[in-house]
Amino acid sequence: MTTRTTDRNAQLTRARRLAAFTVAWNVAEGIIAITAALIAASRALIGFGLDSAVESISATVLHWRLGAEIRDPERADRVERIAARAIGVSFLLLATVVATESIRSLAGNHAPDASPVGIALTAISLVVMPLLATRKRRLAVALDSHAAHADSAQTWACAWLSAVVLAGLALNAALGWWWADPIAALGVVALILREGREALTADHLDDCC
Repeated sequence: MTTRTTDRNAQLTRARRLAAFTVAWNVAEGIIAITAALIAASRALIGFGLDSAVESISATVLHWRLGAEIRDPERADRVERIAARAIGVSFLLLATVVATESIRSLAGNHAPDASPVGIALTAISLVVMPLLATRKRRLAVALDSHAAHADSAQTWACAWLSAVVLAGLALNAALGWWWADPIAALGVVALILREGREALTADHLDDCC
């Protein structure tokens, strides 16, 4: 085995560990968010919890793609395209979830109770997600992997959503501005759709990073 192959396998292994951590983090985050959402009747937190599920799907797909290359390097190109498009679909799923919950909240004039747990959870996520996304991005560039790049963008989208939900929860708790979160979240949907379109565009697959 050449030094180059050994180095790449080490990078693939590190990227898989980040993907596994992402899944574990988002499963725990989703359970806490949805529980807090049910207590406070917060659609913003419901959307946040569902976002965690979508992020877990993206990371699981990437974990599979990286493992497939380690087991059989000759399959790398084929699984790369499959994984990139699957992650692209997860972006569209996330955009649908966020937009639906935001519109339902606005249309229903829905004012949730304050949620200290939700505020704490989204604040922690706002610290963890950018750090995780940055490490993923570096490995995506090193691996020249469109799928890894798309997954890092998914994590950045989660970070932006954390900021939006945190702001909405805080403004609702402090000032009663229940509408702040759904309006801001609709702006995040535009970013998510752009990233999803790029992940699904075949022309980007050969030179992503």
